[in-house]
Amino acid sequence: MRIIVTGAAGFIGMQTSLRLLNSKNKILGVDNLNNYYDRKLKLKRLNVLKKHKNFKFKKIDIADQNLYKVFKSFKPNYVIHLAAQAGVRHSISNPQDYTHSNLLGFANILEFSKLLKIKHLIYASSSSVYGESKDFPLNENLKLAKPISYYGATKLCNELMAYSYSHLFKLPTTGLRFFTVYGPWGRPDMALFLFTNAIKKRKKIQLFNRGDMIRDFTYIDDITISIKKLLKKRPNTKKGIPHRILNIGSSNPIKLKKYVSTLEKILKIKSNKNKLPMQKGDIKHTHANVNKLENLIKFKPKTKIADGIKNFVKWFDDYYV
Repeated sequence: MRIIVTGAAGFIGMQTSLRLLNSKNKILGVDNLNNYYDRKLKLKRLNVLKKHKNFKFKKIDIADQNLYKVFKSFKPNYVIHLAAQAGVRHSISNPQDYTHSNLLGFANILEFSKLLKIKHLIYASSSSVYGESKDFPLNENLKLAKPISYYGATKLCNELMAYSYSHLFKLPTTGLRFFTVYGPWGRPDMALFLFTNAIKKRKKIQLFNRGDMIRDFTYIDDITISIKKLLKKRPNTKKGIPHRILNIGSSNPIKLKKYVSTLEKILKIKSNKNKLPMQKGDIKHTHANVNKLENLIKFKPKTKIADGIKNFVKWFDDYYV
């Protein structure tokens, strides 16, 4: 298979590319290598991918119209769209970044996938689309109209945009609502990275809402296994509109305090905590219903929190030797 992975230098993009490369697929990675977080980490992820002969890379912004030439010359069968401006908090102060990448960029991905008659477009949505819904576990059929962050709003827009292309042009699309993904090569702005770094340096960790958050933490391998299995499970173009939405979460939410205490045990260091009020745009509680995913691919995320954190800490220690 010939697959384009956008956001290939990102956390989920890199790990997804690796899993697909191990099955001898040909991958073209696309990324603009922006400075939202440490660019060195992105370049090191790319260096790992470039060790595979079936991996090619193109530095380009997904909102650039020249992206079509890149797509056309590679002749992909499938597109996995994981490039986006991430981060709820950043979207409060820099909404234009999200309009550019998540809306204009995604419009390009849809149009070019249509023009090249892609067999299946898989794209990243987010649990942020659920806003403050309290109908737990959250399932894909809930009516959504009130995301509480601009980031969440752009992801909900992506789902609507994809639906329209599936309806109008029979483009098979699958949107994946990720629930707090963590693991080796993770983003430096995510909780586990921030906590590990601070605890090791004997600095205070920042606990918003005084740590009274509940999160459906999902290990990266469970995400990439799911994406690989979903690739060939495209929505049927002859049975209605070929568009679907799926949750990908552990479906085993835990309190943030428990997450921190598990990390402390693995590091064998007690943390100093700075308990802060709730931040704008943050969601207090997430919990994914993954029945739809499991019924479709006969797999559900299963990595235990302690194992996932242990794997991250090992990577962190190796990376910062």
